Amino acid sequence: MSMRFTAKVRRGMVALTAVAGLALGTAACGGGGGDDNKKPQSSSSASKAGGSQPDTQEGQSEEPLAELKGPSGLLLRITSAVRDSGGFVTVNGELKNDGSEVAVIPLELSGNETEIMNNGRSLGGATLVDSKSKKRYYVLRDTEGRPLTTTGFSTLKAGESIDVFLQFPAPPASSTDVTFQLPLFPSGVIKISG
Repeated sequence: MSMRFTAKVRRGMVALTAVAGLALGTAACGGGGGDDNKKPQSSSSASKAGGSQPDTQEGQSEEPLAELKGPSGLLLRITSAVRDSGGFVTVNGELKNDGSEVAVIPLELSGNETEIMNNGRSLGGATLVDSKSKKRYYVLRDTEGRPLTTTGFSTLKAGESIDVFLQFPAPPASSTDVTFQLPLFPSGVIKISG
């Protein structure tokens, strides 16, 4: 087995373990009583307070921050943009094939940087633009050049969707409204919380 394949399997197992742990924690913390509409919010707050890795569902609300329609029936719903104490912003959402045929994820979404493109399909071409401070923020990368975003997807069947995340350096605290850009999609203004 190649080292790259082993690393992908290892990352997949870590992600699976994290999701299972979050699901178990949510089930354990889901006490009775109270307003049913607030249950997802309270479990989300509990997981944030615990300092866990950002989950793609964390902080999502019913009303998306932005809906961006791309090629081949692709629809990107941005559900949250959360600033953390480490100086990062994590954008969560859902990428859905709203069309009636299988959608091939365009390579352009990965961006045009060789280092990111070498790591397979991703949303590594996304940026946040802070008009207030006149700066553009690119998706962060790990020490091996892999983008800190959802990776490893190439097609979506009709009606299929996947949860996605992207992590960026955080703009100054005074900047709460930023423009989210992804190649082949229209831009959308989103509000950073936290």
